[in-house]
Amino acid sequence: MLKRALKTALSGASLLVSFPPAAVSAFGRWTAAYELFAHVYALAPGLLGDYLRIAYYKLTLAECSLSSRISFGSFFPHPEARVGPHVYIGPYCIVGIASIGERTQIASGVQILSGRHQHSRGAAGGLSGARRDAFSAVTIGADCWIGAGAIIMADVGAGSTIGAGPVVSRPIPPLSVAVGSPARVIEQASEAAGH
Repeated sequence: MLKRALKTALSGASLLVSFPPAAVSAFGRWTAAYELFAHVYALAPGLLGDYLRIAYYKLTLAECSLSSRISFGSFFPHPEARVGPHVYIGPYCIVGIASIGERTQIASGVQILSGRHQHSRGAAGGLSGARRDAFSAVTIGADCWIGAGAIIMADVGAGSTIGAGPVVSRPIPPLSVAVGSPARVIEQASEAAGH
């Protein structure tokens, strides 16, 4: 009971502290201010930093549950992202335009990109900057585990496990285990059950 009351008090205080920066960023609509504060909050240390990050993103992302946790060094460059309840995001993650389902756990150093086709080459072969119109939302279903250092560019189905270090460039079906670069499914629930 005391622990729950303390968590509620810390969440409330964090929301109060985070309200002015969120308001300055027009609650995520003024990109330059939003990104500035996202970087500042990424560097807030310790448990208090975790509370401040989740409060800031509660006020600025398209959706973010206060029951989730975002660890040191992790940030969302785009306010269109969605974070479901009881999600854990480890240290040093970058999450683009993504929707993360409830109870999903993401290990350290994971990058979730805003799709696979953000840059193009001109006629002379030079690269263009990131094109916002080329971004696409990546969906990670509920109850997933994403291993350390994974790079996610495509959807991951609910209940799936992505091993450490793979590059997910194609959608992963629900209830799958995928490893390697590029990631490939090595086990699915129906196979594991002998179907």
